[in-house]
Amino acid sequence: MFEVRYIHSRETLPIRQKILRPYQSQEACLYDTDDAEGSFHVGAFHDMKLVSIASFCPWQHEELEGTFHYRLRAMATLPEYRRMGAGKQVVQYAEEILREKGVDILWCQGRTSVTGYYERLGFLPQGDVFDYPPIGPHILLVKNLSGR
Repeated sequence: MFEVRYIHSRETLPIRQKILRPYQSQEACLYDTDDAEGSFHVGAFHDMKLVSIASFCPWQHEELEGTFHYRLRAMATLPEYRRMGAGKQVVQYAEEILREKGVDILWCQGRTSVTGYYERLGFLPQGDVFDYPPIGPHILLVKNLSGR
């Protein structure tokens, strides 16, 4: 149903801004990691329309074991395409790439309101809830990709 593929960092901005940071401009939704070495972006398309996005960057988390970590950032799906598998396909596509790179750990700082979604994708919450101003409560979510 969805075509999933690499996308350019700039392609993520309209959905990032609309879903994750509607109080900011699209330019303010750029991350310093977007075009850093090793970073990549994945999108799901329905009838050539970009409907779901996620960004991935190498980023060691000091509290996690494993030697090679990647961070999942700015995952979002347009509301009318939620619960259809677009986001899941985006993450699965990226996980294949990350496993080929030898990544041990994929982690994110997810909003507490979507913890159940990440758990269904195989992520486990770790640590305490923390505030991420001005967005609100978040929690560290971790997925072991190495099978160890």
